[in-house]
Amino acid sequence: MKKKRIFLILGGVVVVLVIAASLFGGERELPEVKTTTTSIKTIIERVSASGKIQPELEVNISAEVSGQLIELPVVEGDRVNEGDLLAQINPDVYIAARNRAQAAVNTALSNLSSSKAMLATSEANLFVAEKSWARSQQLFENGVISQADYDQAEAAIHTANANLISSEEGVKSANYAILSAKASLQETLDNLSRTTLRAPQSGTVTALVKEVGESVQGNGFTAGEVVMKISNLSSMEVDIEVNESDIVRVAMGNKSEIEVDAYLSETFLGQVTEIGNTALNAGSNGFNLDQVTNFSVKVRIHPESYEHLIENSTNTQSPFRPGMSATVDLLTQKVDSVISVPIQCVTTRKSNVDDKAELGVFIFDNETVTWTVVETGIQDNRYIEIISGIESGVTLVSGPYDMVSRKLEDGDKVNGKEDESNEEKTDEDG
Repeated sequence: MKKKRIFLILGGVVVVLVIAASLFGGERELPEVKTTTTSIKTIIERVSASGKIQPELEVNISAEVSGQLIELPVVEGDRVNEGDLLAQINPDVYIAARNRAQAAVNTALSNLSSSKAMLATSEANLFVAEKSWARSQQLFENGVISQADYDQAEAAIHTANANLISSEEGVKSANYAILSAKASLQETLDNLSRTTLRAPQSGTVTALVKEVGESVQGNGFTAGEVVMKISNLSSMEVDIEVNESDIVRVAMGNKSEIEVDAYLSETFLGQVTEIGNTALNAGSNGFNLDQVTNFSVKVRIHPESYEHLIENSTNTQSPFRPGMSATVDLLTQKVDSVISVPIQCVTTRKSNVDDKAELGVFIFDNETVTWTVVETGIQDNRYIEIISGIESGVTLVSGPYDMVSRKLEDGDKVNGKEDESNEEKTDEDG
């Protein structure tokens, strides 16, 4: 009876174990990953930077002489042509200086006339002294005159020669005085002409710093105070700052795509026209190591890319204003018809050869992933070029990020699911 009970209990335990095994002992659920397929694409490498819009040609109109502004016929935003009057500085002081300089020139010319008259007198006196000296020599030889008269005639000719030399030097000095006086007169004329500021080029008054009645300080040797700025708004550029890690990829003539904050739905085209050779954090005492090392790059905005904005505006020169913010994508390199994969597919793992990190991807095939080393090329915002390692049409693991970057290992079993978001991006690119 006891044995029968024991067998019944054991049988019940076995049945319970079988039921538990059927309920909880099924196959282990595989982790789910997203997959994508390699394809042939055109990839354009970009360097992004931000900066400010400015005219390609902007001139500071500075005062070269000091004085008070008595006339200012332009206002900010006015269109001016080359030679137009921009400002007038009070010329009274410079007119007086010119008159004094002109008087000095006249005095110097009068002194030259006097010096020339003295020279003529000295030449006549020398002629008389030479004749007297010749007669005195003959008379002294004949014993007619004394030694004293002979010596007096000799002294007279030496004095006449000295006076002639002095008169000649006086004429030279008078000529030099005329040159000096004329130079002073020219300086005063130049200063007087500088009281009138005229436009050196056609353009638009983009900044008016001074007003009528204000005084300006000028210096003919250094830049004086800025009165206004004249800009050519028909040719605009963006001055951007490019980091030192990206500047080596930028070249003259690189095409660019420009987004201006004031025109959110517009993308303008441009071209690199200037690349700075010295970092912006360089000063007279060397480099400031506390600042980020950036280089200035200037990008011209192609007028044909914003013609439609001018047609729909009263502004006939440019829809941009100096100082507007812009973001520029420099198209530094382009490759056509290359094998490409989404950037998130490429990751690193430790090499089995030298324990160094190597680039690679995980190929997905029948629930199994295989680690494959690849060589990459350029990349854009979403895709990276594959130079070697895999072919087009291969299925790769593209996510989740933690699976690709850390968890997956060669030979792991996973459940793959097509990455629909990547398909949408691919359709947009196409």
